[in-house]
Amino acid sequence: MPIARIATGIEGLDRMTGGGFVERSANLVEGAPGTGKTTLGLQFLVRGIEERGEAGLYITFEEFPAQLYADAQRMGWDLERYEAEGKLRILFTTPTDLLAGMEDMDGSIEQVIEELSIRRVVVDSLSHFEFLTDDPFQLRDIEFRLVSAFKREGCTSVFLRENGNILGDTNSQSRSPFVVDSFIILRYVELDSAVSKAMLVLKMRGSSHATDIRRYRIAQGGIVVEEKFLGQEGILGGAPRKSRADAFVEAFGKKR
Repeated sequence: MPIARIATGIEGLDRMTGGGFVERSANLVEGAPGTGKTTLGLQFLVRGIEERGEAGLYITFEEFPAQLYADAQRMGWDLERYEAEGKLRILFTTPTDLLAGMEDMDGSIEQVIEELSIRRVVVDSLSHFEFLTDDPFQLRDIEFRLVSAFKREGCTSVFLRENGNILGDTNSQSRSPFVVDSFIILRYVELDSAVSKAMLVLKMRGSSHATDIRRYRIAQGGIVVEEKFLGQEGILGGAPRKSRADAFVEAFGKKR
């Protein structure tokens, strides 16, 4: 039996994931500020509304709805109209209130999901839950409870998470990559004195996926995934270099 998929709304990412996110899965998108995490989340919701008639819920802990409206408008998305039509709900709350609302069987989050028949959810961002505890095991339990709650409601969820480093990895006590079903990394990459953006699907539970690293850009209408990074190593570490094969060819020329 084929796996039921939920298109991300990003054509190149859908190809990388074999058709989109697995239905009712939890998906983590990690990146530094400005890499397009919010754009990816909104694009996921907007495409669901426009192409599949699926209502969406955007939960934010730091960005006021007015700012989201303005950012989305620049991409060509009218979030206020979607809200007025009952196709979208933007919820500005706190991590503590969200957890309480999810765990209460008659809580406000469940009521919103049922009222609008929501199938797509974005949480911005998972990083805020790290302030609730210094215990990594307790944090993992919190994240697991949150992920499970949205699955229980039949939603496909996207969790955004900040990476504090502009280039390369970051240290975090969060164990969320182990809790979610897929893990997508967005990175800045410096190549030839210019900065590009790189995307990688690092994990996708129960499904095959592309393992190459792709360039992408943010344009009018959302994220556009482009070609692979060819002839480069060390992309995710923030110190890309030519592959040994390409460096050899550059130095000595091709074998005759």
